[in-house]
Parts: sequence; C-alpha cells; structure tokens
Amino acid sequence: MTRFPKMDFAKMPFPKMAFRPFSSAKADPARAARVMETMAKMQRRQAAAYAQWAEAHREAEAPATTGSDTIDMVAPAAPGGTWTAPPQDAAPRGDIPGGDIPGGDIAGNVMRVIRDSLASAGVGTGLGAGFGPGQGAAAPSAAPLPQGARFETRTFASAVGSRTYKVYVPSGYTGQALPVVVMLHGCTQNPDDFARGTRMNEVAEEKTFLVAYPEQPRSANMQRCWNWYEPGDQQREGGEPTLIAGIVRQVIEEFAADPSRVYAAGLSAGGAAAAILAATHPDLFAAVGVHSGLACGSARDVSSAFAAMKGNGAAAPGRARHGVPTIVFHGDRDGTVHPANGDQVIAQATPGPALSRTVSEGRTPDGVAYTCTVQRDPAGRPVLEQWVLHGAGHAWSGGSPAGSFTAPQGPDASREMVRFFLAHAHSEAAAPARH
Repeated sequence: MTRFPKMDFAKMPFPKMAFRPFSSAKADPARAARVMETMAKMQRRQAAAYAQWAEAHREAEAPATTGSDTIDMVAPAAPGGTWTAPPQDAAPRGDIPGGDIPGGDIAGNVMRVIRDSLASAGVGTGLGAGFGPGQGAAAPSAAPLPQGARFETRTFASAVGSRTYKVYVPSGYTGQALPVVVMLHGCTQNPDDFARGTRMNEVAEEKTFLVAYPEQPRSANMQRCWNWYEPGDQQREGGEPTLIAGIVRQVIEEFAADPSRVYAAGLSAGGAAAAILAATHPDLFAAVGVHSGLACGSARDVSSAFAAMKGNGAAAPGRARHGVPTIVFHGDRDGTVHPANGDQVIAQATPGPALSRTVSEGRTPDGVAYTCTVQRDPAGRPVLEQWVLHGAGHAWSGGSPAGSFTAPQGPDASREMVRFFLAHAHSEAAAPARH
C-alpha cells in the first residue's frame, strides 16, 4: 500500500509568514471572507495534489510502457549559461534524496500551493524567498509589450481535437497581410516560456510578422512533448499536424495574413514536429526551421524514438523528400538528440542532386564556433542551410536565459531562421479552407 510520507512541519525551516494581523476594530469583512474562501480552495488543491502524487507514485512503481519519459537537462550554473544534458554517470532519480517523490519535495510543493493560493486572493505571505529554481520559484514575469502589440490566447477546435495557442500581434499590424511563423516548443515547455527563451516576439516586432505558439497539453503527453514518434502524428490527416495546420489557417483567417508566407520552427520535439509539417503540409509551409530535432519518420514508437535520439534511428524509410526549404541548427555536443539527426533532416529536405554548396565558418562575440553549410538550387536560391554549433548542447542558440533550454552565447537562431524564412514564399497561396 502506498503511504504518504510523514512530515514534521515543526522541524522545517519555513520562512516567516508575513500576514498582517487582523484587529477586531478594523477587520475588513470582505478581506476576511476572501481569506476563508482561499483556505477552503487550498484544502481542495492539497487533496487533489495528494491524489495526483499517489497516482504518479503507482505509475512510477509499474514498468514503463509509455513515452512519457524524457531526458532531463541541467540548468546553467551561471546567468547566461547553457542548458546541457546531464553527465552519463548521473545518479538515477531513485538515488536522489526525495527522488522517489514525483514532483520533488512535497513540503516545497505544499508551501508553493499556500503561497500561490493566498497570493491569488491578494494576501501577502512573504514565502517567495528561499525557493530556488525548480523548488517553487515563480516563473519570470512577462516582458512588457510594446505599445500597440498584443500577445493573446486562442483555441482551435475541430473534429480531430483542440489546442490552445498564443498569438503575437506586432504593433505595426494595421490589417495588412503579414507572414506567419509557427513556434513549436520542446518537452516541458509552454508558449510563454518558449517565447521568452527564443525572443521570437522581439524579432516579430522588428520585422512585423505574426507568431503563433501552439501548446501541447499534458493530456496529450505528460511531458508536453509533441508526439513526433507516433505514426498517427506523422501524417496529414487526423493527428497533431492537422491541429497545427488548423491553427495556422485560423490565424490566417482572423488576421487576414499572407497564406503564401507561412513558416514553422521548433526545438527538440517541436523541431521534429516542424520537420513533420514540412513532410505532411508542403503546400502550407513555405519553409521550416528545425533546432535540435529529428526527421519525419525517424521513429515509429517509444523504443525507436530513444534509438533515434541516440543517433541510431532509421533514415525515415518510405518517406519521400519533401523539398521544403529547411534551416537546421544543432549542437555537435548535444547529449539529448544526437547531431546526426540534423543531417537526416537536411537529407529529407533535399529536393534533388543539382545543388551547389558553400561552407563557411565563424565564431560569435562570446566565443561559440560554428560551421554553416548553404545549398542553393540552380537559380541561386538558398534552399538548405545547416548550422553546426561546435561545443553546444541541447538548447536554443542565441536565446534568452529568461527561458528554458537556451544557449545565449551562440548564433541567434531566431533571427537567422527569420532571415531564411522571409526569402521564401509559395508561388501559389495555400487555400486556408483546405484540411
């Protein structure tokens, strides 16, 4: 029988509570009622948290049969540092104190519930101090939007399913037909985190284009990964590509965007999803960007997914070359998704043999070396671009440390992708109504 760990709260070094005492003469009945209501909600949330913990504990004791596992990443040791894969000899979760408790330290989770619940009622607790990253620290606050810009939440729903997404509308939008860039986050991320880390909204503000950030819910994948390894999500109809394409068409319709200039980019699982969109919807996406991702069809189930991530995946058997212009970023020290996968993405996107090739090398002001290979068609258009980041791990190059999985010292992947994207457009616009 699963037992909830016994905790002696009297011995725990909790921060001092910063409640303001009520005086009988000056008590605010409305505020007191809010506090009572909040405490009742907190009790219900604690009960739900325990139920979730108990269920997760039972699943942890059972043999793994799903694809919910992900390879953890190590946060940067200093501000502006790089997220990296853990060392191969890192202790398994069960060897970490408290590691058998899903979600980490239960006492910390309880205190976070208390802090967040009371804060939502306007009651200060002073519980912010003492909680480091991953232990209840609040997410970085959203950067203020430029005057006239918007970053709003939408929902797309169809017979296939539904997804929430956020859309960034730059201040320069006045009804003109703008390009659309779809940004697909990696595992454990969400639209806000991905927007902060990639700084794509900043580029959109400067270049005046729309950005859509589909969100993968936990109901679809416990780690919020796009299910790039599922056969049903590697085809045009009926899976996640259908949902993402539906989001694009909804954005095109709402904002009268330019259907000939639609692009997709993603990191890790999101990068793999972008590669899938190139294969399933070449009529909709004029170009894609794949950062630390994998080729469409490189895995067909969970076991082959992990093999592919280690560089032992199949070369997407049965998949025709889609020919969609593609830009790839991949670190050659990526311990999560082997850099060989970047080569496979390029191979799958290659339209034919008649391409010229130029190779250049460089180094960023912060010392990150890279090799950039550009392949052009007979007309001289760059249709393939591959950036190999020397010494880099599994993180968005040139990103902001305000987001997760970023490598601020590297080349600016967001700006380079947008430069590449805007050089491509469909000669015939995809019909927004097509599904």
